[in-house]
Amino acid sequence: MSHPAIVKDNVAVITGGAAGIGFAAAAAFARAGMKVCIADVDETRLAEAATKLSSVTSAANFMTSAVDVSRIESVTELERAVHERFGGADVLMNNAGIQPGSTLFDAPDNWQRIIAVNMWGIINGSRIFAPNMIARGRRGLIINTGSKQGITTPPGDPAYNVSKAGVKAFTEALQHELRNTNDCRVTAHLLIPGFVFTGLTAKGRTEKPAGAWTPEQTVDFMLARLEAGDFYILCPDNDVPRALDEKRMLWAAGDIVENRPPLSRWHPDYADAFAKFVTRE
Repeated sequence: MSHPAIVKDNVAVITGGAAGIGFAAAAAFARAGMKVCIADVDETRLAEAATKLSSVTSAANFMTSAVDVSRIESVTELERAVHERFGGADVLMNNAGIQPGSTLFDAPDNWQRIIAVNMWGIINGSRIFAPNMIARGRRGLIINTGSKQGITTPPGDPAYNVSKAGVKAFTEALQHELRNTNDCRVTAHLLIPGFVFTGLTAKGRTEKPAGAWTPEQTVDFMLARLEAGDFYILCPDNDVPRALDEKRMLWAAGDIVENRPPLSRWHPDYADAFAKFVTRE
């Protein structure tokens, strides 16, 4: 059994859907008999995705759309086009994201683009699509792709961390709003991938590292946890046990509670304490 929104003839919209986790989700929704819209900023990848998806479903059941999720007018046009073609959306997966790398004192354009795509893209998608999804009166899903880095905020890529921390906070607020809206049958969920081998993470590698999941594994896990009703869909890694992920997150929260230095997990004075924390039963 799948989630009630993921059924034949319902409509799924996936941003950043031309490759990686987004395309794996689009293919899974299509195999479930759903009508699918793949939205992406890259028109070449969209054409490639359309060719691949045509082996899964008929051309009548999918559409592609060139969309810059950072621009509200572009997302508004996407929602209009989906409504015109398929009557509206039942599943929205705000998945578009970039990770070009950042340093604290980067040129502001780099920071602005990362936050515009990774955080504002999700805000735009949710705010534009949710009202009509609610009005449909049907079971619906809004799935926002976050990151473990938005929770543990490791050093090394601050703009990405800030954007994904914002996604977490926004999606929590969105679900609170939805569950307190009369007659709303739409729920929000935060997908928290682990190490997934995609174009975003390959960094020149052509072979999947042993520790990484495939996009398809990630989507299979997501679908199972959606069926179970999870809000936080925390994906494991092949080489990082879930218990370790949980302890890293608890330690990050403990920086505030225990008044430790920020990012104390990487502070040499706390190395022994952190090691003991993650190994204790």
